[in-house]
Amino acid sequence: MNHAARPVPRLLILGGTTEARRLAADLVASPLAPHVTTSLAGRVAAPRLPAGDVRIGGFGGPEGLARWLREHAVDALIDATHPFAGTISHNAAEAAATAHVPLLAVRRPGWVPGPGDDWHQVASLDEAAAALPDLGTRVFLTTGRMGLAHFAHLTGLWFLVRSVDAPEPPHPPRMRTLLDRGPFTLDGERELLRRHHIDVLVTKDSGAAATAPKLTAAREAGIPVVLVRRPPAPEGVPVAADPAEAVDWVRRLFA
Repeated sequence: MNHAARPVPRLLILGGTTEARRLAADLVASPLAPHVTTSLAGRVAAPRLPAGDVRIGGFGGPEGLARWLREHAVDALIDATHPFAGTISHNAAEAAATAHVPLLAVRRPGWVPGPGDDWHQVASLDEAAAALPDLGTRVFLTTGRMGLAHFAHLTGLWFLVRSVDAPEPPHPPRMRTLLDRGPFTLDGERELLRRHHIDVLVTKDSGAAATAPKLTAAREAGIPVVLVRRPPAPEGVPVAADPAEAVDWVRRLFA
């Protein structure tokens, strides 16, 4: 008896994270062997490219994303963007609903303070900037190059800024840039804090293990941490904590 071949599922991953790259590789190598396309925002000059097909650039809001899903006959959408990519996550939820495409969000757990941590949690980069003058004068700023304008008015503070690509103005006038990308080691973070006489750390609650050593180094050195909380995620979207859970979701969806 002849059986019709099962159509190959077409998946779109909204990527740019370690989880998104791992997920694309796991899906491409899985027995299901779906057609996987990862979309990157294009904000990094030389991104690490995932397995499968890659597209770079925006969609033009939720309407543009919904149109792309329909035109490319996408069977499932996975939002594996950074926890602070709030706009695209909300766009993904709206677009998936419009195009009637199943949506999953991959959200790594946030960081949790432990004994000895001196965390000052804030809701925004503006609140982080307002908190700094009372906490220190030599700032290790790891919130990315896109938000430096929020700190440009702090002329009395010195900043060490770490980012993948070189930042553009406006930015703090007293600033040294360190071009690097994780994962980072605990010994490396300890040496960075010591060498630059850092007395306050500013970071976002990305939750990534690759960038967590700076928090341990700050705790050991007794350095306060200004932690920017995550923006609210879209309601009603199922969430996977890691790529393995996402692969299981895809498998169940197309079983």
